[in-house]
Amino acid sequence: MATPLHIGIVGCSAEGAALCYKTICVEGAWLLGPHAHPEVSMNTASLADYVKYLERGDMQGVAGLMLASAHKLARAGVDFLVCPDNTIHQALPLVVPTSPLPWLHIAEVVAAEAQRRGFQRLGLLGTRWLVDSNVYPEKLTARGMQYVRPTATERDDSNHIIMDELVRGLFKPASVARYQRVIRRLMEDDGCDAVVLGCTEIPLIIDDSNSALPTLDSTRLLARAALRRAVGTS
Repeated sequence: MATPLHIGIVGCSAEGAALCYKTICVEGAWLLGPHAHPEVSMNTASLADYVKYLERGDMQGVAGLMLASAHKLARAGVDFLVCPDNTIHQALPLVVPTSPLPWLHIAEVVAAEAQRRGFQRLGLLGTRWLVDSNVYPEKLTARGMQYVRPTATERDDSNHIIMDELVRGLFKPASVARYQRVIRRLMEDDGCDAVVLGCTEIPLIIDDSNSALPTLDSTRLLARAALRRAVGTS
C-alpha cells in the first residue's frame, strides 16, 4: 500500500479534537495493520478566541482562526484538513476559497452516512450556534432528508451542557439523562428516526447504547472519513 496521506486536524475544543485524533490512530490499525495509522498533525487556537467570535456572530473572525491553523498545518506537510467541531463549520464557506488545503465537511460526512443507513427524519443536537445554523439543514435537505431542531429550552440546555461541562471534561449523569429525554421526545413527538450528535463532545456521553434513537456520531464519522481519504479508499 502507498504511504497514506498526512491528515491535518484543525482543533477547536480539546475533548472533540482529542476524540477525533484518538479515533484516527486507533482505527487506523483496521486499515493499515497493528499499531499503524496515517501521519497526523494538529493545530488548535484557544477555544476562548473562537467563543469570543461566536458570541459576536463574527464568522469572519472564526474563519480567520481556521485559516491560521490551515496555513500552519500546510507548512507542516499536511495533505488535507478536518475540523472536529460542528459549530465552526458555519465559517467554512469563508475559509475554503483561500485555504491552502482541501477540507472534509463534517455535516456532509454525517449526511452521507444517514442516507446510506436509510434515515429520513433526523433530530439535531449541538450547541445553540450549531442548531440555529444551516450547517446540517443544507447537507441533509440536499440528500432528500428532513431535520428537526429541538425546542428553544432544549437548545439552551444543550448549549449549557456542552460549553460549561463537556468541553471542560465534566460528564454528569444528570446531563446524560437530559439528552436522553430530548432524544426520546424527538422520537415520540417529532417522528425522528435518528439523531445527529452534532457536537463533537456529545458522543462522550451519548451513543446507541443509551439513546432511544440510532445515533450519528459526527466525531468518529469524520475521523473514519479522514482515514478513508488518507488511504485512498474514498
